[in-house]
Amino acid sequence: MKLISASLRRFSLAVLTIILVVSSFAVFTPSASAETYQVKLGSDKGLLAFEPKNLTIKPGDTIEWVNNKVPPHNVVFDPAKNPAKDAALAKSLSHKTLLMSAGKKETTTFPADAPAGDYTFYCEPHRGAGMVGKITVQG
Repeated sequence: MKLISASLRRFSLAVLTIILVVSSFAVFTPSASAETYQVKLGSDKGLLAFEPKNLTIKPGDTIEWVNNKVPPHNVVFDPAKNPAKDAALAKSLSHKTLLMSAGKKETTTFPADAPAGDYTFYCEPHRGAGMVGKITVQG
């Protein structure tokens, strides 16, 4: 009887240990963290373009806009070309102030509740020259 009781106790302890180890993996698994991406304003070759022109991100991610070549530049999100057609959201993502010198930076963080879809942005002074880009937010 003592042998059965001791074996049952050891078995219970082993099962409890396994449960604790497995549950600790679930608790301490890192959650998906936000990423930061860099977009150059003006290509390395001196073209009036965003580099990269198209970027795919997740809600909560940040974009660092770096003034690179052929300034001045800014970043304006088109209120008519975002999934919700939301002018307030487009304004909050935009940086209308012109960056005059190379190396100047601005950042845009997409809200955690940003609707999935395509967001078109452009540089006001160079929009007519085709300086337009697209951010795709994954759902």
